Amino acid sequence: MCVETLAAIDRPSASDGERSAAEWIAMRLSEQGLHGEVEAEQAHGGYWWPLGLLNALAAWAAIFARGALAVRGALAVRDAPADRRGAAARRARVSGRRRLTAMLVGCVASAAIWDDVGGGRLWFRRRALPGGQTWNVFAEAGDRAADRTVLVVSHHDAAHSGLVFHPSLPRAAAAAFPKLHERSSQSAPIMYATWLGPVLTAIGSLIGSRRMLSAAAALGTGAAAAMLDIGRAKVVPGANDNLSAVAVLIALARSLRERPVEGVRVLLLSTGSEESFMEGMQGFMRRHRGELDPATTTVLCLECLGSPTLTLLEGEGMLRMRTYDEGAKRALATAAENAGISVMRGLKTVAATDALVALRRGYASVTLASVAETKFPANYHWRSDTPENLNWDTVEQGFLVAERFVRAAGESLA
Repeated sequence: MCVETLAAIDRPSASDGERSAAEWIAMRLSEQGLHGEVEAEQAHGGYWWPLGLLNALAAWAAIFARGALAVRGALAVRDAPADRRGAAARRARVSGRRRLTAMLVGCVASAAIWDDVGGGRLWFRRRALPGGQTWNVFAEAGDRAADRTVLVVSHHDAAHSGLVFHPSLPRAAAAAFPKLHERSSQSAPIMYATWLGPVLTAIGSLIGSRRMLSAAAALGTGAAAAMLDIGRAKVVPGANDNLSAVAVLIALARSLRERPVEGVRVLLLSTGSEESFMEGMQGFMRRHRGELDPATTTVLCLECLGSPTLTLLEGEGMLRMRTYDEGAKRALATAAENAGISVMRGLKTVAATDALVALRRGYASVTLASVAETKFPANYHWRSDTPENLNWDTVEQGFLVAERFVRAAGESLA
């Protein structure tokens, strides 16, 4: 009922639909005896415009600098008339300024993208782009006087689709390179395609490489076009990503009401704007970090729990891979073993989850997810991500593991 109801709501990041979903979840949590509170945070609501704009600027700068290189070598004609040497010197100075401008654009764009996709402060979009509001849902359960805290996180916004998410792409890659696919611990880090263009713009402008600047212009233009395609695409139903986890969150609330846990404070959080690079989680941390001691708080992120194979992820990162806390991973693996459930180990994700924000801020963090045979979540960011395509056995397994993880945190201190 939870998944079907929310999947029928159009829920882009930082939208009225996202707010409606947040309010619905808050009511369901309140029905379990908790105070489900909806908190508004500032958000831009999309990653395609920041990345697309930065890549377009970098591509323009690469073309700008490449044109400037046309005058390079003009001063080599030492015995040319004085007026020609003077004109050449002026053109060389203009060329130098154009290359310097392009280099600065490339540096700023590459730094902004690195921050944006890496769970950073999102400084470019917060300063340069218009913002709106996103809505988180927050409730407290368990032993509210306990020193130990477990923060369980899902998200209720839904992703835009786009051709880069076509499900045939990972299947084709797995079929073309079966041995590599079998050995791999992660998929190809495709977000490098949004970062390399600006990097090559900066380097090519610095060293004066026309070939590198041509590659930068091509990469930047291609990345901007891909982001435009995502921005114009419709929002998917988002049953697996991530209403499957919302269902587990609400089931946890019910379980904690029926069988209260001692020795651990449990915070249940469903974020908005996760699909716009964790803006809801960023806002939650800004608001609540003073109440959450990293030394006594563990973060369990629930992500895409409706694929066939339950997975304990080892780490995540779209550009830089960050490993989850070893203690949190051991605790989650033990919880799965005690619940009699097998979980896949060894995979890392080149996407990003709300756990990344917590991890970068010093919290012991781990993500419980699920994947299909492609080592991707089933129906990822595609219109087929509907309730009828969920693997409900995996969702149930995710609930049992998450519940055992939460209860074990209290038992370990009893």
